[in-house]
Amino acid sequence: MKTIVSEVLCTTEVKRSKFLAYLVPIEKTKGFQEQLKKEHPKANHVVYAMRWLNGFEQIVESSSDDGEPKGSAGVPALNVLRGEELIACGVFIVRYFGGIKLGTGGMARAYALSVKNSLAEATLVAYKKKIEYTFSSTYSEIEQVLYRLKKENIGVEHREFGLEDVQWVVRGEEEAIKKLPW
Repeated sequence: MKTIVSEVLCTTEVKRSKFLAYLVPIEKTKGFQEQLKKEHPKANHVVYAMRWLNGFEQIVESSSDDGEPKGSAGVPALNVLRGEELIACGVFIVRYFGGIKLGTGGMARAYALSVKNSLAEATLVAYKKKIEYTFSSTYSEIEQVLYRLKKENIGVEHREFGLEDVQWVVRGEEEAIKKLPW
């Protein structure tokens, strides 16, 4: 399985219709469709497809045609993600209608093409499971902890400052978290 390193935006034009494909990490998908609808009020549709792992390491998939004929937009986009064995990411496609009807087959090909084009511009890496880890440190270690977390590319989910120590909840790749001395 693979995932993306960072967000990618790619524009594809098919018979004067414009397809803006946003390939984003799964963490950014929540509320992203609504955000794109606000940013592109004249767009006809904002279609999406996503794949991620749940708590039981099972692949979960979701897609939406957002008013396009059933199965002509979200599913073709999802099929491209499946074919590339992508996980922990989503693709959102903003469509501006160009005046020429594509038909359901033409739409399916156009949406799939827009996802393929965005993948061609993306940097793909092997997927590594991320886990949550809790530990405590002294106040004098805070700068050292922050430096080490940044160096290992581990994100801070939550910090709680107690009377004598700091409780940390962090999230990162399993191998990186195992390297932590705390």
